[in-house]
Amino acid sequence: MRSLPILLSLLAATLMCAAQSIVIPLYEGPPPGTESWDWPETMQPPTDGIARVANVTKPTLTVYAPEKSRANGTAVVVAPGGGFRILAIEHEGTEVAEWLRARGVTVFLLKYRLMRTGDPQATDPAEMNRRRTQAISLSVADGLQAMRVARKNAARFGVNPARIGILGFSAGGWVTTAVALEGRGDSRPDFAAPIYAAMPQTLTAPPNPMPLFLVHADDDKTVIPVKTSIRLYESWKQAGASVEMHIYSQGAHGFGMRKKGLPSDTWIERFWEWMQAQQLVPAR
Repeated sequence: MRSLPILLSLLAATLMCAAQSIVIPLYEGPPPGTESWDWPETMQPPTDGIARVANVTKPTLTVYAPEKSRANGTAVVVAPGGGFRILAIEHEGTEVAEWLRARGVTVFLLKYRLMRTGDPQATDPAEMNRRRTQAISLSVADGLQAMRVARKNAARFGVNPARIGILGFSAGGWVTTAVALEGRGDSRPDFAAPIYAAMPQTLTAPPNPMPLFLVHADDDKTVIPVKTSIRLYESWKQAGASVEMHIYSQGAHGFGMRKKGLPSDTWIERFWEWMQAQQLVPAR
């Protein structure tokens, strides 16, 4: 019963977050384009220590607001990864949110729409490929909407609407990159941080690019090669924009907040130093 302590820990963390956080629906009514989706969202058992949320049909933002004495007015939309099939909701989501909240940053944790899994048709490769393509488009739409909703609620949570960024992992890094490339007006992030991100084919920096922070492991070969982040870095450099990139020799894919005893363990400290250098948070 080694999984029992993990389940109890997950339950305790879920109850704590529910008590301390506010959940905001991303859309006022049924999400556009998927009005007929009615299957239940599921939490998959963390048999390998990773909690997974699947079958998200109603996208939300969960707000992690810092204590008023610590709040610095900066906010980050955090998008977990999971191949558009699941969300690695803890080590790429709630743990990141708690780390940033403890340092005065308001976090809007994004649950974006995912491809349906676990039904009889999920065994058909062609159908699953179609669902994944659809899910990518929907998740990007949810990322852009997340920026709008975060800005709309900025005053409510004491956030400066000109200091709201987005950070995402793997598939959530695709969402982050697409939002950085496509966002305009109230959907445009003020800074972006794709972490070992899957990325769209077109990576042309937008007009007046926002500051960008990139992380990848050189040995990330299972899913995503480091060259994707390098291409995005080069696009920002060609535009004369501010960009910082960390390539770790080891770390593989999906490390998030999990400690591996490697230099990649400290990526979030490097992100914090970068935020200080960008004057997004106080230098302390």
